[in-house]
Amino acid sequence: MSFEDKQAELGLLLTRMQNEPVDLHELYQEIRLKLNELKAFGMPLPADLVQFEHDLEAEFAADKEDEERRARLDEVIAKRAKR
Repeated sequence: MSFEDKQAELGLLLTRMQNEPVDLHELYQEIRLKLNELKAFGMPLPADLVQFEHDLEAEFAADKEDEERRARLDEVIAKRAKR
């Protein structure tokens, strides 16, 4: 599968995240899986999605919202969901 296909899959996940208030933990796991697939195929990991993964992980671990982290999460969702 090509890098562009993986990018499209990640975009679809983020579109779901933006449009449907679903279980963020489930989507987080799916995003981690897609990033791990990119890594396994030696494809570059988009820096914003790596930060997004870390921010989601931190948000779940802390069980509290950090305004700056939340703003970064929302920015990536909005940017990537348009693809």
